Amino acid sequence: MIIEYIFENFLRSRDVGALPEQVRATLRARVRANEVLVRILQLGILLFFAFVYFISPKTSPDEAVEVVPIVLGVYFVLSVIGLVWAIRSELPDWAVYFSIIFDFGLLFGLMISFHFQYMQPASFILKAPALLYLFIFIAIRALRLEVRFVVAAGAVAALGWMAMIFYVIKIDPGDNMLTRSYVEYLTSNSILIGAEVDKIISIIAVTGILVLVVNGSNNLLISSVAESSAAHELSRFFDDSVAKGIRNSAGALVAGEGERRTTTIMNIDIRAFTKLAAELDASKVMSALSIYQGRILPLIKANGGVIDKFMGDGIMATFGVDLPDSYCASMALDAAEAIMRDQTKWMDEEPLLAEIGPINIGIGLASGDVAYGAVGRGDRLEFTVIGAAVNLSAKLEKHNKVLGSQCIASKKCWDFAQAEGYGGKLVPTLHQADIDGVNGVTEITELRIKS
Repeated sequence: MIIEYIFENFLRSRDVGALPEQVRATLRARVRANEVLVRILQLGILLFFAFVYFISPKTSPDEAVEVVPIVLGVYFVLSVIGLVWAIRSELPDWAVYFSIIFDFGLLFGLMISFHFQYMQPASFILKAPALLYLFIFIAIRALRLEVRFVVAAGAVAALGWMAMIFYVIKIDPGDNMLTRSYVEYLTSNSILIGAEVDKIISIIAVTGILVLVVNGSNNLLISSVAESSAAHELSRFFDDSVAKGIRNSAGALVAGEGERRTTTIMNIDIRAFTKLAAELDASKVMSALSIYQGRILPLIKANGGVIDKFMGDGIMATFGVDLPDSYCASMALDAAEAIMRDQTKWMDEEPLLAEIGPINIGIGLASGDVAYGAVGRGDRLEFTVIGAAVNLSAKLEKHNKVLGSQCIASKKCWDFAQAEGYGGKLVPTLHQADIDGVNGVTEITELRIKS
């Protein structure tokens, strides 16, 4: 169980190539931003090196060439070039590998430069605290969240330290001598091979730990970006307020749980669209629906409506379900007025709709208490509203055909709007009608735009 957990979370690598392009693009953007951060940290380390050098006492003769400032200057120029490059475009892999080699080349070069400039025994190189910066250079490569660059940094650090040992022992031994005494190693210029091996093992161990951490973090990042992208795509199937409510929900969504809300339901439908759809090319049908929805949906949302569902050419929206105690009836009437005013422009502004012929719509509005929540089972849930107002709104929309009207509201909806201080331009005409599917006579309000 533990081995399987370690393998799944730290050893196994996710296949980025199998991910959708938009997910890979997001990951590339994140990696690029992290590379910029790496370049900034490099400059910070460089400035620290320069600060330490310039405040340190100088022991070399005045006429001697100071190597350290030259090395720092070259590194500064290349670091600035790398930072600008990383900001302007994505760095190729070879540039990152070159940067790793150059980083450690700088560090080892500085260590040897200090040895020459301050005329110290070569063995002092191995005893200098500059070794600790090796781990910093390895660690900053972990910010890329790519195992290969951490491995490359660790390998260059370990090989570089081996080269330093070889330099001290073979190339510039001076008065150094090998010893097996730890005390002598600490109190003289002697070199203890075991201590240097421990340092190399530490470099390898730290690299290995960072590889596990980076691989696990990278897997987590890939999963997070993939799920975030999927959630973003799926949120397009929900209204913004519903999607926000799901994201901010304190607990898991459970079918069967709901809340009682006072709301206004709007149903909109195109007259005789089924017949048109049977006569038109499929692509024209879908294009016409897209244009129709593209004009209506923004008007509903602008007036506080929440899109509940699409039913072919029908649209169901709710007002007040996401904003308790709001002026739900007034908002719905404002939306209905905006839609009816906009509908008069369709033939002039939408060539495809003009080609199809006159497009007439019917709107039904009803207010009342509804149950709002998730329905479904298991992994297939849907947010919706259920109640008498929902059914009445759909029936009122259909009754427009009988009345020859464009918008009908229930008497209760109109009364709510008046109580809320509705001040729009819709003029009511009260009727008592037999609504198909509703028992008894129903009081309804036909709404027209004031001319």
